[in-house]
Amino acid sequence: MNAAPASPPADAAVAWIRRLVSIDTTSRNSNLGLIEMVRDDLRRAGIACHLSHDDSGAKANLYATVPAADGNVQGGIVLSGHTDTVPVDGQQWDHDPFTPRVQDGKLYGRGTCDMKGFIGTALSLVPRLTATRLSKPVHFALSYDEELGCLGAPVMLADLKARGLQPEGCIVGEPTSMRVIVAHKGINVWRCCVRGQAAHSSLTPRGLNAIEYAARLICFIRDLADQMRRDGPFDQAFDVPFSTAQVGTIQGGIAVNTIPALCQFEFEHRNLPGADPQRFFSRIQDYANNELLPRMRAEHGTAAIELEALAGAPSLDAAEQAAITQLVRALTSDRDTRKVAYGTEAGQFQRAGIPSVICGPGDIQQAHRPNEFVALDQIAQCAAFLDKVIDNLAQP
Repeated sequence: MNAAPASPPADAAVAWIRRLVSIDTTSRNSNLGLIEMVRDDLRRAGIACHLSHDDSGAKANLYATVPAADGNVQGGIVLSGHTDTVPVDGQQWDHDPFTPRVQDGKLYGRGTCDMKGFIGTALSLVPRLTATRLSKPVHFALSYDEELGCLGAPVMLADLKARGLQPEGCIVGEPTSMRVIVAHKGINVWRCCVRGQAAHSSLTPRGLNAIEYAARLICFIRDLADQMRRDGPFDQAFDVPFSTAQVGTIQGGIAVNTIPALCQFEFEHRNLPGADPQRFFSRIQDYANNELLPRMRAEHGTAAIELEALAGAPSLDAAEQAAITQLVRALTSDRDTRKVAYGTEAGQFQRAGIPSVICGPGDIQQAHRPNEFVALDQIAQCAAFLDKVIDNLAQP
């Protein structure tokens, strides 16, 4: 007979979220304080944990498994969330963002919505999980550096493959107001470095203006973005129904009377599922190498354009027939088709052969903003949903 206790009260989830938010895991910082705290708590509950670190050793993913009643750790469902948060620099908060507080039915603090709300709610269910005779295992997957381009999840997924583990499905708990998201765009980030030649601005023929040639390439990227907006391909289920591109940062020059020898900028491309981001990048490479660079070297022989990939995460296009999609739809009674422009780690799980959907507490509009919050009723809905997931996996 199943001896699982009743669903945990909302305050158990809130207590866990408070613990997580109080640890500053802004992406520029180590996340080991949080990861090791969770690891130690899970180990005390008898749950096996495995850490996979970044090259520096200062950050880690955590993968933990509550096995099935027969000891099996293969298959089962992953509950996935990233532990890093965006900075609070320059934002006007009404209180310390790392001292969570409850007011007017909302839990405030950096990461409450994105996405420690989901992680804390999931962890609050550990007592019930360990007391339940599960037909399949349940896994916790906590990653680092999602906000920097989904850098941590591939390390964890490679580690799972090396250990011969293959879950059957994954729920990524990004904030969706507990509605089901079945697709998102891919995100691809590159850096471009344009190298010219410095000279006094009164002697322009003796220099090569890196900013001016960078500007030509930036305008070309904008032309490609305009073309995608005009000609597609389109998917009207997305909030932005076409692939996009934009230049987000630029640095160059040292003085107005000095021809700039260097200009560097970073740009991104968010592609619809099925659209090839490499094709977009190849067009930029071709323009840089075949159009701009010959003109630049005609002015100065040492001119160069360097393009470097910084980050990339694949799009998600969840299969409706996948068991995880059908399960989450059934447990939320949500049959609507929703697709979003922002990226998540779900596409990486899908590419690794783990069917995935996105469903978690909180409104994405609150993510990254000052006075970030998650509504307590969203936490309660999430706890009830995950409770149903456990019920579904419980042996009769």
